[in-house]
Amino acid sequence: MTATGAQTTLNRERIASVDASDALADVLALPEHLRDAVWRVESSRLEAQDAPGGLVVAGMGGSAIGGALARAALGDRASRPIVLARGYALPAWTTPYTTVLCSSYSGNTEETLAAFEAAGALGARRIAATTGGRLADAARADGVPVIPLPGGFQPRAAVAYSLVIALEVAGICGVGERLHAEVDVAAAHAERLVSEWGPDGPDDCLPKELARGLHGTVAQIAGAGLTAPIAYRWKTQFNENAKVPCFAGELPELDHNEIEGWGGAKELGRFSAVFLDDSDLHPRIRQRIELTRGLIASHAAATYRVESRGETRTERLVSLLLLGDLLSVYMAVLRGVDPTPVVLLERLKGELARG
Repeated sequence: MTATGAQTTLNRERIASVDASDALADVLALPEHLRDAVWRVESSRLEAQDAPGGLVVAGMGGSAIGGALARAALGDRASRPIVLARGYALPAWTTPYTTVLCSSYSGNTEETLAAFEAAGALGARRIAATTGGRLADAARADGVPVIPLPGGFQPRAAVAYSLVIALEVAGICGVGERLHAEVDVAAAHAERLVSEWGPDGPDDCLPKELARGLHGTVAQIAGAGLTAPIAYRWKTQFNENAKVPCFAGELPELDHNEIEGWGGAKELGRFSAVFLDDSDLHPRIRQRIELTRGLIASHAAATYRVESRGETRTERLVSLLLLGDLLSVYMAVLRGVDPTPVVLLERLKGELARG
């Protein structure tokens, strides 16, 4: 690590003074959410049905990221395509032999509702994951199975549910291996990390030190392979929880363009870089992380290399997922902003509803 930042204590008392809605509690409950998600899918008793056309996960924001994370967790254990539909339309190649998982926490996400209708018009198999709303009503009217999500969360806090549901649906429709046993091991691993990294952990633990080092900077998060969708998750959590700009890139692509932009970074502001590493990355990617970090260090306010922890792909993915979520809350506390309210987002939704 190249920066220590402001030495601000991040204990329960300090966090509670800023985190009025207790967003931290939902982050710390990640292990429990993983296990509960498996139970909810099993309780839905979805019928196994082969999907030679692959799996489309239709959703937005926190409801979509689970599909990207599931695809990364499966890796080469996926035997058919898993793609995301982040918008109003499905991929042009979607057929009746494709399974479409429509994920909307509120059940009222207009893009996901449009995708649900499009999948029905195509005759594709549909599965809904939601707390209710118009999606649940439409699904039940059409005889589409609904995986019920627990209420009371911000959509982004239900990430464990969207991850596990996408993994389980992938297994049920023959797109990838069933990983529910691996999820259970990952939940136990996450419990240990919560003790180490949570508010009762040492004040120099990894997420607290990262929060201090990144405080006051615009972070660029870089991932590759398993860590690419996690980099995007970190970006969106920084945006929504810490209320700061943040950007995500992917190696090796960013070495063909973004790296050059660092030459002008100091003229524009304080920028930092975080590279998310994993033991299973291609050796050349790991070499690129070190080389890229070294080349931009003199232009950055701080640079970090953070490696996943765990044995299985799912364990390692969950470790970085938990780390980023904790980090985003700690950064919000350092800024003195409540992580939960999303004022601009809600204002936009209101304007769209009126327009």
